[in-house]
Amino acid sequence: MTPARRTILVANDDGIFSPGIKALGLAMATLPDVDVTIVAPDVEQSAVGHGITIRRPLRFKHTASAGFGDVPAYRVDGTPADCVVLGVHLLGKPDLIVSGINLGPNLGDDLTHSGTVAAAIEGLAMGVPSISFSQQGTADGEYDFALSAAYAARLAAQVMERGLPPRTLLNVNFPRTAPTGVRVTRVGEHRWEDTIVTRHDPEGREYHWVAGTSTAPDRDDPDTDYGAVQAGMISVTPVRLDLSARDLMAEVQAYLPGV
Repeated sequence: MTPARRTILVANDDGIFSPGIKALGLAMATLPDVDVTIVAPDVEQSAVGHGITIRRPLRFKHTASAGFGDVPAYRVDGTPADCVVLGVHLLGKPDLIVSGINLGPNLGDDLTHSGTVAAAIEGLAMGVPSISFSQQGTADGEYDFALSAAYAARLAAQVMERGLPPRTLLNVNFPRTAPTGVRVTRVGEHRWEDTIVTRHDPEGREYHWVAGTSTAPDRDDPDTDYGAVQAGMISVTPVRLDLSARDLMAEVQAYLPGV
């Protein structure tokens, strides 16, 4: 009996021409009995979060020049979440959605603004098991995706076989060098301390850059995503999309003013 073919939708936030998505898409295409489709932004959409475009039309265009060979690839003039919405509705609901491999890690509070993670969030919102992948760059900003893409394919095969609970995704981060191991982690306290840099253009008009400094109070804890990656390990974080502070519900109910 011929096994049923499964489908994987690949998205990202760095854009369809990013080397990270090329490595991820081609790695997924090596899995047996799997059909892969790429749907990604036409330009970089880093840090756009889970934005959805609702006030203008979107373009969905096949893009052979992206270098995916026989793997069909489409570019969208919208956000990573837009790519998942259009990909699912125009091409059919896949068995798995993978996002990345992002140029740079997505750790701690990064999950709240990451377009890479947002594509996976949109996938799970549509009832599709989803994984986001990110990787640290070297000090020179270089990336070697060979090991990370191969690991991503093996993990994808496991998730397609086993599934994920509803409203749960996996956020995976790879270290900048060959990993020494893999660890299941929790979301750590990594965040950016924002600063505003104010300057003036040649005509004297004021403008502002949002800058910041990375900080992670729990950087030495290998049970956190940040700590594991800093220790040279692959971090795999199960993330559940349930923002309810259940432990506070009774307390808040007790002091609510009446209507």
